[in-house]
Amino acid sequence: MYLFMLLLTLASCAPESTRVDGFQIPEIVYPKDNPSSDAKIELGRRLFFEKALSIDSSISCGSCHKPALSFADSVALSDGVMGRKPFRNTPSIINAGFLPYFMMEGGVKSLELQVLAPLQDHNEMALHVFEACKRLNADSSYSRQFDLVWGDSATPFTLTRSIASFERELIIFNSAFDKYLEGDSLALSESARRGKDLFYSDRTDCSSCHTGRLLTNFEIKNNGLAKVYEDKGLFRLTTKDEDAGKFKIPSLRNVKHTAPYMHDGSLTSLKAVLNHYNRGGMGHPNQDPLVRPLDLSENEVEDLIAFLRSL
Repeated sequence: MYLFMLLLTLASCAPESTRVDGFQIPEIVYPKDNPSSDAKIELGRRLFFEKALSIDSSISCGSCHKPALSFADSVALSDGVMGRKPFRNTPSIINAGFLPYFMMEGGVKSLELQVLAPLQDHNEMALHVFEACKRLNADSSYSRQFDLVWGDSATPFTLTRSIASFERELIIFNSAFDKYLEGDSLALSESARRGKDLFYSDRTDCSSCHTGRLLTNFEIKNNGLAKVYEDKGLFRLTTKDEDAGKFKIPSLRNVKHTAPYMHDGSLTSLKAVLNHYNRGGMGHPNQDPLVRPLDLSENEVEDLIAFLRSL
């Protein structure tokens, strides 16, 4: 409930759709009130892995966003404080600095504001931002570091902007697919090249949603994952029936490392994801028309998996 109210506060309406065209690597746009610096990134890195930012000092941001898993997690629902479970799967935050909005219904407008959601959510870190700052200011090491970076103590402003500065620098564009785009025709296997052709074909329309170098158009759609959604996605912000079951289209970058998939972690493998789309979804009333039976053969599914693993 707290997170719901927070998101309503941060977003007065549903975000507008944004498309990414071409394969150029985008440029990071830094907020005017949060220019980057090495010292700020280092402070943000330290805070990202700081367990004192949870109410019982048991978890950090990095406990769920694991570096070895492309800053995602390997379970459907990560562990929050005191045995609690967040109600959504942990997404990767690689390349998050390029995204126009955050959370799976797109209601948070910046990385800086996004920091508040897991920090204060009852089922995640459950620590009020003012209490978090109080703890940090009681630590002489943090007090010195904040003063060095900001000329100030830990405050909601300096805390959120420090962590966001670290997250904004988590940039990776060195996959096999990147090498292929940059001219290495042998970077993709034969199977992955066949999968690429299917991915970008009118037959599958995968690239209608997963487009550009980031492999997302940032739109918020219903992909037919369920007939009835316990988590109603964008509906939580707009309360419009037509928005039930709509979630932000994720980037497919590093997707081989981030299973399980979907907002609830209900699909455990890339094959399960492709089988979902191959059969045309579950037929929810708001299901996007692009989600329809594809009639892919088993070999074609395997080729698509090979391509996805190259991302």
